Amino acid sequence: MNKESRLKATVNQKLTEMGERERLKELLRAKLTECGWKDQMKAHCKDVIKEKGLEHVTVEDLVAEITPKGRAMVPDSVKKELLHRIRAFLSQHAS
Repeated sequence: MNKESRLKATVNQKLTEMGERERLKELLRAKLTECGWKDQMKAHCKDVIKEKGLEHVTVEDLVAEITPKGRAMVPDSVKKELLHRIRAFLSQHAS
């Protein structure tokens, strides 16, 4: 495991242990719903299913199809807020 992987694992462990990971996930869900992302993704899923036909789409196919667009559609303001919160958490709990 390289240094970056170890750092990510340590940060993830700290976020999980202190309950911050769940709080961040709840914040993300709320922000994505608030900005309409969730509705846009739901519509995109329906479009993909309509285009390919329900019988020809697996959950795995649908996830693979919508993931890139979903990530690209997350507003920068949401990404910045999450990053700010993670940094603030880490600065408070640096060991």
